[in-house]
Amino acid sequence: MITVRRANPSDAAELVRLRAVMIRDAFDGEEPPPGEWSELAERQFRARLADSAGLLAAFVVDRPDDPERLAACAVGSVDTRIASPNSLTGESGYIFNVATDPAYRRRGFSRACMEDLIEWFAKRGVARVSLHASPSGEPGYRALGFTPPRHTALQLDLWNRSPQDG
Repeated sequence: MITVRRANPSDAAELVRLRAVMIRDAFDGEEPPPGEWSELAERQFRARLADSAGLLAAFVVDRPDDPERLAACAVGSVDTRIASPNSLTGESGYIFNVATDPAYRRRGFSRACMEDLIEWFAKRGVARVSLHASPSGEPGYRALGFTPPRHTALQLDLWNRSPQDG
């Protein structure tokens, strides 16, 4: 029996630790060292998990041998737009930060977190949930019902754009 719970602000540091695990796995590289990014991420998790508007939720499984630390998590946020025929609430969801500590993999922890997160979105009236999958994670997301988007997904990276670029 897997026990999933909704994360609270006191889980922020562990959510950041698992975020570093996810970043390492997604990019087949080294785990990013702590620093400015992790301090900012921890503050953001604390604030957003405490926010009464509830636009961010994280579902977690505690380590069976150390309940002060997390074994797995799935984090999602709600983006509010304008109502449409396919989304009366105007809300869409985005899942980012699905991670399992390497010592606790292959036990269904991330899947259980994902199922609770998907249910949270459904109860809010969110019509569509998106995510970016790593090659190793894609089969699990497809098993949960995720499919490729119907429209071309594009992005514009503004963080590395200089002012003279326009």
